[in-house]
Amino acid sequence: MKLISYNLRKHRAAGELTELVDAHGADLLCLQECDTDDIPSQIGDLRLADVTHRNRLGLAVYYRVHMYQPIEVRSIGLKKSLHDRVLKPAEERMLGVRLHDIDQGRDLVVASFHAAPLTALNSLRRHQIRAALEELGEMGEKNLPALMVGDYNYPVFKEHLSQAIRDQGYELTLSDTRTYTRYRYFRGYYDFATSNGFDIDHIRTLPQGLSDHLPILVSARMTTPHVRHRPADAVA
Repeated sequence: MKLISYNLRKHRAAGELTELVDAHGADLLCLQECDTDDIPSQIGDLRLADVTHRNRLGLAVYYRVHMYQPIEVRSIGLKKSLHDRVLKPAEERMLGVRLHDIDQGRDLVVASFHAAPLTALNSLRRHQIRAALEELGEMGEKNLPALMVGDYNYPVFKEHLSQAIRDQGYELTLSDTRTYTRYRYFRGYYDFATSNGFDIDHIRTLPQGLSDHLPILVSARMTTPHVRHRPADAVA
């Protein structure tokens, strides 16, 4: 399975999506910072599963129609940062879709995620990530394979984040090169994946377009998921 995740930077890179999907043979597409009133229902062979509806700049998930059937969609709001309270760019920061893999006869969960911006504390973003993963774990039968990709806004201290994610039974996987280039002192790895029940073959950073984020291409295979848990001392 090939999945592309892309932060469109206030919808500026929306015109690149058809070429991007076709060039890399994407089976799934997860978007952040898209104008949900101005995105098509179809991009190449991918169909829109759903979008967030309460955001100024929203999330979207597309799927390949011959590979998957959508079963359930869930979007949630997460703990707000001061930036969210003042400017209100995003009420919903996670959009999860439960899909049925037609060939394998199995269900899986895929999600697009956008954490609070750098003006917030890492502790708040960890709280958002934890809450989003807990929500995905409640979609469908227990322990469905789950893959959440997007803009985590977490350029430093990722070892702490990685441990917090492992405590929930997920794995954190970074791309091969940095994914954010706009500000000199904030360049780094912002866009990556958390997963359970997937072997991530690799995550490749694709060439930069009109966005300040570079799209990432995730190549993954479903495996038997690990039992997820939330220990009493999980990092908040």
